Amino acid sequence: MVRPNRRTAVPRSYSMDLRVRVLADCDAGMAPKDAAAKYTVSPAWVRRLLQRRRETGETAPRPRRHGPRPLRETHADALRQAVAARPDDTLVELREALSLDVALSTLWQALDALGLSLKKSRSGRPSRTART
Repeated sequence: MVRPNRRTAVPRSYSMDLRVRVLADCDAGMAPKDAAAKYTVSPAWVRRLLQRRRETGETAPRPRRHGPRPLRETHADALRQAVAARPDDTLVELREALSLDVALSTLWQALDALGLSLKKSRSGRPSRTART
């Protein structure tokens, strides 16, 4: 299964060149909605750009905010070692062994991304309920 790249879903910031041209037109007396139509941008974006310049003096795009780094990056070695040492542990047992405060789905996604699996040993004897 191919997973979509989340980074491509986020639109890029408008260039400084476009920002300068929009602000120049607005400074020359053009209404924000007319400037938006001229440059095919949202009228709300033009209003926010004007507001930001008025309040802070900034016109450049702000740096992107990113969430926390994925568990597969921060705990990759610890996950590999824990699964190698105790492959029969459940996700709950693995989470407790590593003292992680994450959801089970987060832990599973990290294991899946690393190509690790927690599978019960087939060499053990079957449970009593399996025999009838």
